[in-house]
Amino acid sequence: MLDFQQIRARAAKRKGGDAVLVSLLGAAPDNAALAKVPDDRVLSTMAERVFAAGFVWSVIEQKWPGFEEAFLGFEPKRLLFQPDDFWHDLASDKRIVRNPQKIRSVRDNAVFVERVSKEHGSFGKFLAAWPAADQVGLTAYLSKHGSRLGGNTGQYLLRWLEWDSFIISRDMSAALRDAGLDIAENPTSKRDLDKIQAQINVWAAETGLPRKHISRVLSMSIGENHAPEAIREYTGE
Repeated sequence: MLDFQQIRARAAKRKGGDAVLVSLLGAAPDNAALAKVPDDRVLSTMAERVFAAGFVWSVIEQKWPGFEEAFLGFEPKRLLFQPDDFWHDLASDKRIVRNPQKIRSVRDNAVFVERVSKEHGSFGKFLAAWPAADQVGLTAYLSKHGSRLGGNTGQYLLRWLEWDSFIISRDMSAALRDAGLDIAENPTSKRDLDKIQAQINVWAAETGLPRKHISRVLSMSIGENHAPEAIREYTGE
């Protein structure tokens, strides 16, 4: 495998120097801090990521205050007390994106969040206790037990909740293959995901960097060389 410092140096050169690269990595996540995140904020973030999948993110962000109103602040217990008519009426509610399948996922994920919260004290405590070196296991759990939380949606959910996650983008996958990791161009198999997890863990141990930062360095080291301003606009950081 290519040494990670070589990958970082290439990313820094592409972005105009190491100081610029560092400014694009964002704050270091603190998984333990998720223990204080209330269940309604977890469910809200789940819903936002589900509705944003395959849609223009900026539109979802602009409409989000309406989503918060329509879904009663995403309080799981309150939502689970609502009758079927409440959910049926949301399909014609102009405050939100009226996608019946995604609306149904909010109800299903309210059940999911409430169940996990009862078992662990809160969903945030559950996330905080999950080993940082096993993101693949966590995203598999989200995919299996949650609604529409598979694939990149689960990865983005963890990133938006500020759990220390990597996101397997096209550029990140290309950088890993370029560095010598034997994975598919679109790595979705358990075999490839385990390989990615293992390599990210090695680099995290070697460099002391958060997995989020390793992921971003990889993505910025190859592919289209987006301007720093475009990256900041995309990440919102």
